[in-house]
Amino acid sequence: MLPRASTRDLLRALPALTGNLPEVDPYALPADPVEAFEVWFAAAVDAGVPEPHAMTLATVGPDGAPSARVVLLADLVDGAWVFATDARTVKARQLAGNPRASLSFYWQPLGRQVRVVGTAHALDDATCAADFLRRSPSSRAAALASRPGEVLHSIEEMTGAVVAARSRVDREPRLVVPTWQLWAVDPDEVELWQGDSDRAHLRVQYERADGRWARHLGWP
Repeated sequence: MLPRASTRDLLRALPALTGNLPEVDPYALPADPVEAFEVWFAAAVDAGVPEPHAMTLATVGPDGAPSARVVLLADLVDGAWVFATDARTVKARQLAGNPRASLSFYWQPLGRQVRVVGTAHALDDATCAADFLRRSPSSRAAALASRPGEVLHSIEEMTGAVVAARSRVDREPRLVVPTWQLWAVDPDEVELWQGDSDRAHLRVQYERADGRWARHLGWP
């Protein structure tokens, strides 16, 4: 039996920045970073990037410890990145205590990242309810059955809860989970990062001050 390669050996053998890396003229990008993001997001969709709306959301707990997870971009409204969650989740509770947040997208086939830093706020109840009702019955049933923060004692317990919730959703199609929330992250900083196979990565950085955006390039 051959010895198993170490994690270090496996990591060293992996290629990086192997996608179809486009060239970017940073001065051709829109002066507004939200518009620049929309251009890059459309390019990711056109390129067939899997789940291009997946983004890492980082929040901070009351002890100062960071916490990160992957969520889906639900909308881009009034210059803010919007995602959905339940008020009982860790991320919602952390944002209620400290609204500072960071988002990051990674579109590997294009070698592109987008990073957003800003302040989050919860949207109004009517907007949250409308978002919930636009979701599929299966998605609404899963949200109804979920009990964030509680211990799950068995898979069967969860399966039974989802089945019961789906039955209720079918009976009450206008039912809205009262803890359903949309959060919007208003950006203070946005960075568009284009990878380069020679490691001469391009960083286009936007910073907002006094309500206006300034743009500059950053060293890799």
